[in-house]
Amino acid sequence: MYGERVTSVDRPATQPGQQVPDGVSPTALTAPAVPGAGHAEPGPAAWPTGEVPAGGWPQPAAYQPVEPDRFTRLVIRLHERAPRWAVPLAALGCVGMGMAYALVSDPTHSDPDARPTCLLKLTTGLDCPGCGGTRALWYVLHADLPAAARHHFLFVFSLPFLAYLFVAWAGNQAFGWRLPELRLSPKVIGGFLAAWLAFSVLRNLPWAPFTALYV
Repeated sequence: MYGERVTSVDRPATQPGQQVPDGVSPTALTAPAVPGAGHAEPGPAAWPTGEVPAGGWPQPAAYQPVEPDRFTRLVIRLHERAPRWAVPLAALGCVGMGMAYALVSDPTHSDPDARPTCLLKLTTGLDCPGCGGTRALWYVLHADLPAAARHHFLFVFSLPFLAYLFVAWAGNQAFGWRLPELRLSPKVIGGFLAAWLAFSVLRNLPWAPFTALYV
């Protein structure tokens, strides 16, 4: 190959008829980029007009990581240092506080407008989707399931599933237990929510037998 300049054994520096931009050596068009050798200029295929823009190609912007505030750092530090059973224990404490409130307040003998009360029922006289749940919990804690179901049937129905999900999660977090997973498909969850909505509407109808659902 006489009269033709090459940069490798059998590869020419430029293609026949290819224009070399001013200030760019022909070897820079075909030489591979060497890691750590600095920024390599892209080849002609990456140039829309076949020329290098004035001032060179822009460098990518360097974003500095945002430093977390003191409260976030404190929470992260506590989470890293806390034992694995701390979160399940805190969740169990919240559940225990709810049960203790139901036992101490005795909602079955409180006035309808006693605080705290349901704002919807106080203003409109209608049962909200959760009305009767505290009373149902009180009856469950006293092993009176018929009375509990009378005040909120869906709450009593969902309690075994909620209890199993909590035990499976807490046991896995605290002790590494591998209990059988309770899989709830989107259809099952959607069906339960639809049943809850229908229950919330039917319990407010002023005709028998729906009046028996009103609490």
